Amino acid sequence: MLFFSYFKDLVGREVTVELKNDLAIRGTLHSVDQYLNIKLENTRVVDQDKYPHMLSVRNCFIRGSVVRYVQLPPDGVDIELLHDATRREARGS
Repeated sequence: MLFFSYFKDLVGREVTVELKNDLAIRGTLHSVDQYLNIKLENTRVVDQDKYPHMLSVRNCFIRGSVVRYVQLPPDGVDIELLHDATRREARGS
């Protein structure tokens, strides 16, 4: 639940989601659920030459099991908050 609550705080921010098939999609995070399924709006493909068929896609739903990485905005990462939450979860409290 650590990452779910963290991603909920990023709703409305721009993120890049890299999928396991090497497709990278940048867009505004609209919603995320407990399975880390992601809904993006105003999407665009990072490598448009490699995936020209994706140029017309503006909104997408991404199943959490196909996500390899989520790149966050640099100013959206609170390192201390993540460290504290990780320590709490490791202790089981």
